[in-house]
Amino acid sequence: MVQTDSLTPKLNAFDLSTYLAERRQRVEAALDQAMPVRYPETLYESMRYSLLAGGKRLRPILCLAACELVGGSVDLALPTACALEMIHTMSLIHDDLPSMDNDDYRRGRLTNHKVYGEDVAILAGDALLTYAFEHVARYTQGAEPERVLRVIAGLGKAVGGEGLVGGQIVDLASEGNPDTTLDTLNYIHNHKTAALLEIAVTSGAILAGASDDQVSQLTDYAQRIGLAFQIVDDILDITSTAETLGKSVGKDITAQKATYPSLWGLEESRRQADQLIELAKAALAEFGALRQPLLAIADYIVARTY
Repeated sequence: MVQTDSLTPKLNAFDLSTYLAERRQRVEAALDQAMPVRYPETLYESMRYSLLAGGKRLRPILCLAACELVGGSVDLALPTACALEMIHTMSLIHDDLPSMDNDDYRRGRLTNHKVYGEDVAILAGDALLTYAFEHVARYTQGAEPERVLRVIAGLGKAVGGEGLVGGQIVDLASEGNPDTTLDTLNYIHNHKTAALLEIAVTSGAILAGASDDQVSQLTDYAQRIGLAFQIVDDILDITSTAETLGKSVGKDITAQKATYPSLWGLEESRRQADQLIELAKAALAEFGALRQPLLAIADYIVARTY
């Protein structure tokens, strides 16, 4: 039997804005509850400063949507959804450090290290990362233990040398290199960006008991929206404003980073992103009406460029 809750979207009149707002509210409340201030207060205040700074909450929402897609519930996937946001927040804190991308603003306010110092920011990121795994293990209820173990292993792979960290180090090594190839750029962003989006989608489905074929189809969907997401980010770094994005713009050019627009130009980058989104949606063809949130989120990703 398909599990539902009061937030399950009415698919005959699906409204993405309403869906995202409802899911975001649910995630925000769970994150607030998961991260109270305790001793040592400075550490937890720093963690909460970035964790509760808002944002799209796209990764946890994808996790919840994928869980519901194959018959699970929001409650089943919520601890993993929160863990994904903790890991993502860690990556933002560390990415903003002077030794990385050296950013002063994130989500419209000063970055963590600008408020708490580099030492505290590094430790806050470390604490968020490690607590994410504890949170999944301790608070996931109603899933078979083997499925929880698969999710924990997948999270570890997505954030480690085969995922986010591996992509980040190749990204750093490629700065200022005018000969960076498309293959290298794809490697960077398939690992640095798409890997966490992939585990966001597949973890929700795994918790709900998805078949291997379903996980494979959702992997295809997630990898394609992940790469499209990065192409759009590269475009926005050129075309948008700091006020709109809530973070610095033009920093890719300043850092002499290879980007999709630098290789393809803006129009071809938009075309490639659109093509990836169509392929992503095609990967969901065998799912039923409950795929609507994932389809709409895919369209939303490229709509940010226009």
